[in-house]
Amino acid sequence: MGRDRSHQATPAAPEGPKGAPAISAERCLETYLQEINEVPLLTAAEEKELGARVQDGDLAAREHLIRANLRLVVSVAKLYADRGLSLPDLIAEGNVGLMKAAEKFDPAAGCRFSTYGTWWIKQSIRRALTNTVKSVRVPSYMTELISRWRVVTQELTFLMGRVPTVEEVAEELDIPQSNWPLLKRTIQVSGMGPQVSLDVLSANQDTVSDGNTRPPDEQMAATDLLARLRELLGAIDEREATILRLRYGLGEGTEPMTLKEIGKVVGLTRERVRQIERDALRKLYGVMNEENGSHQPIRPTPRSGSGDGG
Repeated sequence: MGRDRSHQATPAAPEGPKGAPAISAERCLETYLQEINEVPLLTAAEEKELGARVQDGDLAAREHLIRANLRLVVSVAKLYADRGLSLPDLIAEGNVGLMKAAEKFDPAAGCRFSTYGTWWIKQSIRRALTNTVKSVRVPSYMTELISRWRVVTQELTFLMGRVPTVEEVAEELDIPQSNWPLLKRTIQVSGMGPQVSLDVLSANQDTVSDGNTRPPDEQMAATDLLARLRELLGAIDEREATILRLRYGLGEGTEPMTLKEIGKVVGLTRERVRQIERDALRKLYGVMNEENGSHQPIRPTPRSGSGDGG
């Protein structure tokens, strides 16, 4: 029996006379789904065994690991439907990510392959969608806003160690909440570049994204880094530390607060609180970079609210 290559792309419709499709694309997709559903799922032990063999260069193990997870690609691809690519194209792009995940998977890292693979699948699909929407024309009056958006996004990514949400960038630009829906649509069709993932456009869709842009093995260090961040608050003055604790819920048992709420607590305007927050974060980043070479500081997500939108 020849080598199964179903993971490399979804089946293309064979051509009939004069190039006419003999079988519809829907039928081809249906056949593909039936074929991959026949492959048994892997247990955790089987994943570890295959992962170890893949690391040793076993191509058959790599093939097995990929084929057993093709259904995972379909599940993820369906979450990105109606965003510019057909489902077969989304599946094909997701399969590229799955193959990368199979090559890089380290069973000793302690996470299931489905968790690790999902990250790579999403990244591959998002990249394809970003390239697709870049070709869409954006009205000229939005050019200035897009330029400012890029600058603020890069700055916040630098400070936060992750891609900010639409709401976080909009808040920095003082864009009223009433304009956020239109803003999201504009960003989606403008193709804001690789730093703005499609998670940003789906911040309220938990089934699409968990808000993280790091592989699962890197996310496992987040708790330790947050603990270190709390320790580093001693490197800045008390007012700055207080604002960061309130803003990001760094105190024990505390919840993040909006800028307006913090302003009432410390007796400052919302804008002044924002300025102090940004200055304090820059100081913390500098300390972390000097002490341990960290280039990706992590901070929890501040709470958005009506007080922060305008």
